[in-house]
Amino acid sequence: MVKMSHPAEIERTPLPTPAPLSTAPAADWRGGLPFLTGNLVTLRELRVSDAPALFAALTTEQVTRFLSPPPSTVDGFEKFILSAQRQREVGQYLCYAVVPHGSDMAIGLFQVRALEQAFVTAEWGFAIASEFWGTGIFVQAARLVVDFAFDVLGVHRLEARAAVKNGRGNGALRKLGAVQEGLLRRSFLKNGQYLDQMLWTILRDEWLGAKVGWSARLILH
Repeated sequence: MVKMSHPAEIERTPLPTPAPLSTAPAADWRGGLPFLTGNLVTLRELRVSDAPALFAALTTEQVTRFLSPPPSTVDGFEKFILSAQRQREVGQYLCYAVVPHGSDMAIGLFQVRALEQAFVTAEWGFAIASEFWGTGIFVQAARLVVDFAFDVLGVHRLEARAAVKNGRGNGALRKLGAVQEGLLRRSFLKNGQYLDQMLWTILRDEWLGAKVGWSARLILH
């Protein structure tokens, strides 16, 4: 739904020098991601066994219309998952599988990658199988991920990019309370054409203020 990065791309991108005022994460998520649980969905570490389900869920035309090309085979998704685990271990990146309650099958994923050392500024992306659009699973999963980014990773500023033509992705970010900051002209190459993207941000203090009254809660197992 919103543009995502492949872990293999992140492995080739060095991070800048750590910001002197950044703080260490509150939990050692580098050794393994904690479960994040709501009343509709559980987010957990990706498993190599998720590859067939993710291939089926995230390679349809509806889902990939405004995404970077996903892996084109089940084997490609297995390599993607192993790469994601390596990048989590070094503290640059994390990727959660989205699992609806009553199932153990991954139907989507959420990524967060550091744009600065120690995640002071981070970028996130997400994709959900189209049959689960409009079910409430995305909104709850997104709130769990954003909570984790601010409360555990120590993110101050969370960024997302979505193609201007991606009405569903932009609408989802707006619904979460993200602020549209600007237009990134011809910044995303898709099928040989450069597309404009919107830059969306969520700031930690604004998010904490908006959480009052929300029913979604973060549970770490």
